[in-house]
Amino acid sequence: MCSTGRCFPILNLDQFPMDLSQLSDSEAAALCSLLRARIIDVVSRTGGHLASSLGAVELIVAIHRVFDLNRDRLVFDVGHQCYAHKILTGRNQAMEGLRSFGGIAGYPKPSESQADAFIAGHASNAVSVAIGMARARTLQHKDYSVLALLGDGALSGGLAYEGLSDAGDSKEPLIVILNDNGMSITKSVGGVADHLARQRLKPQYLRFKRGYRKVMGATTVGRGIYKVTHKVKTAVKETLLPCSLFEDMGFTYLGPVDGHDVKRLTRLLRYAKDLKAPVLLHVRTVKGKGYPPAERNPDAFHGVGRFCVETGELVASSKPNFSATFGQLLCGMAEKDPRICAVTAAMQGGTGLDGFAARFPERFFDVGIAEGHAVAMAAGMAKQGMTPVFAVYSSFLQRAYDQLIHDVALQGLHVVFAVDRAGLVGEDGETHHGVFDPAFLDTIPGMTVLCPSSFAELESMLRHAVYELTGPVAVRYPRGGEGAYQADSGKVKTALLRPGKDITLTGYGITINALLDCADRLAADGLEAELLKFNTITPLDVAPVARSVQKTGRLLMAEEAAGGSVGKRLAAGLLERGITARVAYVNTGDGFVTHGGVEQLRTLRGLDGASLYKKAREVCGHGDS
Repeated sequence: MCSTGRCFPILNLDQFPMDLSQLSDSEAAALCSLLRARIIDVVSRTGGHLASSLGAVELIVAIHRVFDLNRDRLVFDVGHQCYAHKILTGRNQAMEGLRSFGGIAGYPKPSESQADAFIAGHASNAVSVAIGMARARTLQHKDYSVLALLGDGALSGGLAYEGLSDAGDSKEPLIVILNDNGMSITKSVGGVADHLARQRLKPQYLRFKRGYRKVMGATTVGRGIYKVTHKVKTAVKETLLPCSLFEDMGFTYLGPVDGHDVKRLTRLLRYAKDLKAPVLLHVRTVKGKGYPPAERNPDAFHGVGRFCVETGELVASSKPNFSATFGQLLCGMAEKDPRICAVTAAMQGGTGLDGFAARFPERFFDVGIAEGHAVAMAAGMAKQGMTPVFAVYSSFLQRAYDQLIHDVALQGLHVVFAVDRAGLVGEDGETHHGVFDPAFLDTIPGMTVLCPSSFAELESMLRHAVYELTGPVAVRYPRGGEGAYQADSGKVKTALLRPGKDITLTGYGITINALLDCADRLAADGLEAELLKFNTITPLDVAPVARSVQKTGRLLMAEEAAGGSVGKRLAAGLLERGITARVAYVNTGDGFVTHGGVEQLRTLRGLDGASLYKKAREVCGHGDS
C-alpha cells in the first residue's frame, strides 16, 4: 500500500485508531476492502446488522479522513451502519464479542468510546440531536464539527423533518449526510440531471463557486450581480435537479454522489466542512455492498444471525416463533373478515406480516418509521368501521404514546396492538428491550393488555382482542418461540396453573416457564407452590392472588418488565385489601438492561428458574446460609 514513496501501515486493523488525514486515495480504497472483509467475517460468527454496515464503509472511511471523531461529533441515526466506525476507533478485537454479553454493543455507545458521540437505536432523531450539539458548541465558543448520518429510511419519520427544518433555518455549521440506499426519495429526471449533478460536484467547480462567492460579496455591485445569477442558477437547478426540498429548508445541497467513491466523498466532506453552514450531502449507496448474498437480498441481511460466508446461508435453522405465528393467525382471520387491516412501521418481515402483505395487499399498510402516524392512522380507520391491527415492537411503540392517548383512547376506539418483542430481546440491548410497555400502557384509560404465554394462547387472545373486546387492546408477546408451557388458559383473566399451600408464585407471558421450573424445584424440597398466571395485566385481576396469599402467607412475583410494573400494582392491591405477607418481586430493575443472549440476561436479572427458586426459598425462610 505504497504511494509517492511512502507506505501507510494499515494491514493490521488492530493498529487503529490512527490519523487517516494523510491517507492517499488508493490507500483509503484498500482500507475499505480490508474493513469490508473484516465485517463480513465477524458478523458471520456473531450475527448483526450486516447489509447497512457494508453499504457505509467508504462513507465511514471518508468521514474519518476529514474529521477527528474524538473531538468532532458524528451522530448516527439508528446506528446500523457503525461497524467500520467501531473498528477504526480501536475496537477491532472487541468486534469478536459484538452484541454478546460482556462484549461491545451493536450500536454506537458513548460509554464504549469517546468517538461515539451519542446513543443510537431508534430512528429519525439524529438531526435534532446534532443541531443541539451545534448550538451547544456555539454557545460555549468552541470549535468542532458536527455531523448527522442518517439513512433514507429515517426520512419516513416525522422527527427527521422537524430536525431538518430547524437545522436548515439555524445557519449553524452542520453537515447532514443522507445515506440513500434504496428509498428513492428523489425524482428521476434523466441524463441531463445526472450530468449536471456530476459537473457541480467536480473539485474545480467547487473551488470556483467558493471563490466567486467571496469576490462578489466584497462589493455592493458584486453582491447585486451575485443575487441575479444566483436566482437564474436556482431556477434552472430546481427544474433539473432533485435538491429543492433541502435547499428550501436552508441547506446547501451537495449530491447525489456515489457513496462507494471514497476519493470523491472525502473531497466533498472537506468542502462541506469549509462552508461553515448547514450542508446536506446526499450519498447513494448499495446496501450489502461487496458481499453478493447481501446485495441480492439486503432485507434478509439487514439484521442477520450467524451465517456461512461462502453460501450466505444461516447456520441455525429457523424455528416457529411468536411473530410468524401471529402473522399466520392474522391471515386466517382476515380471510373471513374484510374489516381486518394490518399496519406496520417499516417492520413487515420482523413482525411476521410478509404473508399478509402478499395475500391482502389492499389491506396492508407499511407507513415507514412513523409509529405515531401509524397509531393515528389506525384510529382513523377504526373510527370509520375497520379493524386495524398495528404490529409493532414494544420499544418502538414508546414513540406513539401521545397518539395512544389522544387519538385512540380518548374516543374509546377499537384498535388492536400486536406488541412484538415484549420483554428482554437479547443482543440489540438497551434501546430495544420491551420492558416499559406494561407500565405505560396501564396509564391509558380503557386499555386492555393481554399476555399470551404460548402459541395457543396467542391465537385465543388475538381472537378475543379482535372480536370480543372493545376499545384499545394490546396483545404482547416475546421474541422467539414458546417454552415448556404450551397450554391455553387464556379464557380467564388469572389462571390457576398449580395449587399449593406454602408460597404463591405469579407472573405473566413467557416468564411463566421460569416460574414452572421454580415450582418444580421447590416441590423437590417438599415445598408446595401455588402458581397463578396473569393473562390480563391491564386491568389487573388482584382477587385470585389475594385469596392465594391469604392462604400461603408468602408471595413471589416475577416479570420481564422494568421497575416492578405489574408487581407494584399487585402490591398496592393487596395492601388495599389489608393483606400482609412475606413478599418478593423480581423484575428487570429500575435501570436499563445491557445486551447479550436472552437467557444470559434473565440469569443476570434473576428471572431464570434457578434464581427464582433461590428467591422463593428465601421468602419461605429456607434461604442458603
